[in-house]
Amino acid sequence: MMKKHCLFCDEIVPIEQEGDYDRYLGCSCSPGGGYHLRRDSYESINALPHPKKRDLLHIISAYIREKTDCNDKVYLKADDLESIADSPNIPVTIEDKGNRLLQYLYRHSEGPEEPVAIHPLSNNYNLTYSPNLQELVYIIDKLGNEQFLIREGMNFKLTEKGWNEAAASTGGKKLKACSILIQGGNELHGEWQEKLLPKIGQFGYQPTLLTHTQSPENEQYDLGLIAESKLIIADVTGQAPGVYFAAGYALGIGTPVIWTVNSSDADKLTVQLQEIRPIVWDTAEELAVLIQQKLS
Repeated sequence: MMKKHCLFCDEIVPIEQEGDYDRYLGCSCSPGGGYHLRRDSYESINALPHPKKRDLLHIISAYIREKTDCNDKVYLKADDLESIADSPNIPVTIEDKGNRLLQYLYRHSEGPEEPVAIHPLSNNYNLTYSPNLQELVYIIDKLGNEQFLIREGMNFKLTEKGWNEAAASTGGKKLKACSILIQGGNELHGEWQEKLLPKIGQFGYQPTLLTHTQSPENEQYDLGLIAESKLIIADVTGQAPGVYFAAGYALGIGTPVIWTVNSSDADKLTVQLQEIRPIVWDTAEELAVLIQQKLS
């Protein structure tokens, strides 16, 4: 595989050619992922004056890191760089930069006090849009003194205060649409709202609960909402035809579907397809854990 120098984090990494773009894989701009740079932009960016590079490139690295960490695809060309750096969404103050670190820890943990490893720090100052390691360390110390996080070596934990602060802010956390399909009139509707939906939200999804009736001729299907969803959870307890219809539509357009069923109905399913192997659950708490395992 070909390798090339990443202009934004200064690492030499493998690349894949995709049309007019090179996809840079696994550098500090996108650990475990990648981003796309149009091939004819490489030389023009590399030829920028040194002061311009100093002011610009670390911001682009941080932009790539945040976007890809939120599962967005990033396609860049030379003309994009200054408009990205000038965007009002780019944090400038120490407080805003610190908030991006809280949001990163929030995306990668399931609750307060859960450790998230950041190692080595020298490869991760783009988490705070910082130009150097010294600023990142200062931000970490500041957040620690303000009791937003706890640092233990290379492990970082959000405190309850830090978790709530990160949860209240959506600037660095892009939530993906998720539709949850259940039969209407289910007595567990409230439990799902309270115990299941927050767990799904912790994995970067914005869940919407859609109820379906046993009378498909009167059903109103919001296929637009289904089409916009990045994940479908279809509970076939009660076997409402609308749940099967909406989930089948999602499968047809390539959206992943997680099937579930309460144990009381597991042996009563009239639709027995190889593709439908539902998670069997007894309580909403148990289902939350099972879906969490599925998504992790």
